[in-house]
Amino acid sequence: MDDNGYLYVSDWFQKEVRRWDIEVKNKSVRVAGGNGGGNHPGQFRTPRLIYVDKDYSVYVVDESNHRVMKWIKNATEGIVVAGGNDKGDKLTQLSNPSGVTVDDLGNVYVTDTNNHRVMRWINGAKEGSIVVGGNGPGNETNQLFLPYDLLFDKEGNLYVSDSVNHRIQKFLIESN
Repeated sequence: MDDNGYLYVSDWFQKEVRRWDIEVKNKSVRVAGGNGGGNHPGQFRTPRLIYVDKDYSVYVVDESNHRVMKWIKNATEGIVVAGGNDKGDKLTQLSNPSGVTVDDLGNVYVTDTNNHRVMRWINGAKEGSIVVGGNGPGNETNQLFLPYDLLFDKEGNLYVSDSVNHRIQKFLIESN
């Protein structure tokens, strides 16, 4: 939800994200995608979790395209802000990402699910850095096993849902 109370929902079948006015029954508008399935800037293959920033830009995890797209308010196409360079484990790649959040500096954090890590893309960067995990799947404190989602609290702590380990891990992430 955004600070105006609108609810954002990703629709795998329609390959789009819609913003719903919860005060008005059955009223929604498309805010991202909706141009069929694919990997062009106006398309998604598998839209997943969403983050909406204070400017109402919508960040969408496009799982099967191994990328995160940013859709500025009223845009007809998105911008790749993380991944988008095929599936892989290089710092320019993601492997079936699922969750996304953005810090106050515009840095994008992504649960890189099949690489068992959380990646950070500094605002405008072409490659990310590993901030949590990346040490193979496992249950040690420096490991994740298929992380799913993430969020920051007001103090700047990062919480990561570590699905196979059935735990939520808390990390302090220093901004660059």
